[in-house]
Amino acid sequence: MLREVFGYDAFRGQQAEIIETVVAGGDALVLMPTGGGKSLCYQVPALVRPGTGVVVSPLIALMQDQVDALAALGVRAAFLNSSQSLDQRREVEAAYLAGALDLLYLAPERLNVADTVRLLKGGEISLFAIDEAHCVSSWGHDFRPDYLALAMLHDQWPDVPRIALTATATAATAAEIVTRLRLDDAAQFVASFDRPNIEYRIVAKDNPRTQLLTLLRTEHAGDAGIVYCLSRKSVEQTAAFLEQQGITALPYHAGLDAGVRARNQSRFLREPGLVMVATIAFGMGIDKPDVRFVAHLDLPKSVEGYYQETGRAGRDGAPATAWLAYGLADVVSQRKFIDSSEGDAAHRRRLSAHLDAMLALCETVECRRVQLLAYFGQAAEPCGNCDTCTSPPQTWDGTVPAQKLLSAVWRLADRRQRYGAGHVVDILLGQATERVTQLGHTDLTVFGIGTELDAGEWRSVVRQLLAQQLLGVADGYGTLMLTPGSTAVLRGERTVALRREAPKTARSSGRRKSSVAAAAVALDGPAEAVFERLRAWRSASAKEAGVPPYVVFHDSVLRQIASDAPTSLEALGAVSGVGANKLERWGAAILDVVADQPPTSAER
Repeated sequence: MLREVFGYDAFRGQQAEIIETVVAGGDALVLMPTGGGKSLCYQVPALVRPGTGVVVSPLIALMQDQVDALAALGVRAAFLNSSQSLDQRREVEAAYLAGALDLLYLAPERLNVADTVRLLKGGEISLFAIDEAHCVSSWGHDFRPDYLALAMLHDQWPDVPRIALTATATAATAAEIVTRLRLDDAAQFVASFDRPNIEYRIVAKDNPRTQLLTLLRTEHAGDAGIVYCLSRKSVEQTAAFLEQQGITALPYHAGLDAGVRARNQSRFLREPGLVMVATIAFGMGIDKPDVRFVAHLDLPKSVEGYYQETGRAGRDGAPATAWLAYGLADVVSQRKFIDSSEGDAAHRRRLSAHLDAMLALCETVECRRVQLLAYFGQAAEPCGNCDTCTSPPQTWDGTVPAQKLLSAVWRLADRRQRYGAGHVVDILLGQATERVTQLGHTDLTVFGIGTELDAGEWRSVVRQLLAQQLLGVADGYGTLMLTPGSTAVLRGERTVALRREAPKTARSSGRRKSSVAAAAVALDGPAEAVFERLRAWRSASAKEAGVPPYVVFHDSVLRQIASDAPTSLEALGAVSGVGANKLERWGAAILDVVADQPPTSAER
């Protein structure tokens, strides 16, 4: 099935063992990174076992693309969701009842509808696949609460195997998935979460949109990528800014009209080189293989979320960048959000733990990949492909500056006053601003005692003290206050190690582009020309079929075809990724392109 339908000669990693488990009727929990081949783990068993594989997915907007990709492989797939007309739904239902579907995609909400349960009971089900299974955990279920009801699958169909899959789960999250989905007897498969092709970089915020623009122009000109922002307003402003700078960028957030969101998503999937600026509502399940960068202009709320979002880059295995701009305001706003949360104390503690882990990743002087994988319980060696490996930051003894800053906060509190970081830094620098003077703060003993650092360095001190919980945020206005940990620092009982940012070094676009090319099949001049002809043919064929180009073939497959220069259908069929249905549908046209004979419209 793997060779004939998907065109691959061998499974990767634990795929074979997972598939054998499910084919034999066993349940499975699969933790595998984005791009690791999770979908094959339920698609192959659904094709091998009798009946229809039912896939529970939160991705209504992407179901059409998922079905199109399977159809290109000759797989009989369909979906049922609210985007369809009554006639379309009836057609799918009839196909399911007739046993004419290999895979049926449903949103979790549909399983709470009695009619859907009755429909499913009228046909034969080969398996249930629960995709994005982390949505049942305490950090994910706010997104799709209907996932919490999926334990009913065990009750209604006790003999049908279930496979739950996610790209992000700590041991605690995995345990919660097992409990909530009643997968106690499931075999658990945990692949390495390492994505060695992704370069992780975290920089201090300094006009982040300009920093982003520099990244795109110097390293990712013409590349497809995703930029994440926390607010809808920031999404629209950033997309407009990039457009003004000549970079094609589209906004995506929940406040946009559904039609606009769908069109923007479709353009991103189908057109090359687009940048999607989005809230985290965008990206789950995106199968676009050539996303070359994921950039965050705001601090993610958790390491799980950060890992999920960065994992959308480089699914094709070629080099990609995960870039995050992080600053003092991020820490303040996140602490304020937690303090004002409507949840109970335990909920706020969980949010704080998520934030603390994210801040630790941002402030580490060790390899970021080592720290990231350690969060998921996996050991690793320094990677040589993150900013702390390539430009190691220095640490310095920041105990005295920390004492000065905490002392300033304490003396303001002694006057029953609280102020934000900017005002405290002005006092330490001896800046007799109108506000400082009017409030009489030039009389404070700490006024002007911090001139050894500049304003930016002091803001870094504030940020790192907040990250280490040696300084706190008092209220909704971001004013600073002492914490229980502050006392030990003020008394000299605790030293404070701070991170000094590595000096900025210029990067050339050539370095990034050459590394991408090096990771792919090396092509000489004539073969490169064949590759470009194949890409042009693919674009035309995809447009004609109304599908994204990668549904026809990935770049990696076209490169291999260009390198091998097959002259027969048999030779073309031996290329990895060329299955029987694609060979029959497009084989003759590809051979014409390789031979530099333009295919006819009918052949396309």
